[in-house]
Amino acid sequence: MILDRFRLTGKVAVVTGSGRGIGAATALALAEAGADVVLSARTREQLDEVAARIADAGRKAHVVPADLTGPAAAGMLADAAVETFGRLDVVVNNVGGTFPRPLADTSTEFLEEAFRFNVGTAHALTRAAVPALLEAGGGAIVNVSSVMGRVSGRGFLAYGTAKGALAQYTRLAAADLAPKIRVNAVAVGSVATSALQVVVDNPALRERMEAATPLRRIGDPEDIAAAILYLTSPAGSYVTGKVLQVDGGQQAPNLELGLPDLT
Repeated sequence: MILDRFRLTGKVAVVTGSGRGIGAATALALAEAGADVVLSARTREQLDEVAARIADAGRKAHVVPADLTGPAAAGMLADAAVETFGRLDVVVNNVGGTFPRPLADTSTEFLEEAFRFNVGTAHALTRAAVPALLEAGGGAIVNVSSVMGRVSGRGFLAYGTAKGALAQYTRLAAADLAPKIRVNAVAVGSVATSALQVVVDNPALRERMEAATPLRRIGDPEDIAAAILYLTSPAGSYVTGKVLQVDGGQQAPNLELGLPDLT
């Protein structure tokens, strides 16, 4: 059965930023496909809620509350997977993000922090996970990038540059780690998470965003989780070094920030 190729029975995954939104949806999707999951984010209460849902799905979850803005904490998650479950097969580098800011207000330090949070953290966990993935016979890594890594819009210089770098990091890491470890990315569009809450709760803003999206809707976290499941499961076993665009068809920002011309 073709659906069997989407199974992760007996596998172990680490998902960062898994207390809510895309990370939580992804962790639950991997569990429903048969994996045990190491969950990590700042807030234990959120992680415990996701862990309970994973238990309801018949799988095990290990909760690691941590501030993943620094690479060091992310690197420890691979060891947590091996110590708890005895192996590691899947890594999802989901944690990341940077607030919009005009170029004139984007300091060098702010730009460097965007790289550290979006690229450095992913690299730290990827590098730490490689020995365990090889010990398990190979595995899959998925990085969560963004449509803003390939389109241009005012206010997204730090965020878009970091996410564009993460996409290229994905291609380069895939070359280094082939053939046993596959590395791919998902470039997400506008998804109904807490980061987009101000739009989701404002009918006028939501209508503007949906009208500017070819598929005429905001994405659900499960849309991204399904793509990640494909890339981490045997269904995606012939895919590496690719950035899968799951963005509703966007070719430009679907909600401008309204930043004025410089004078």
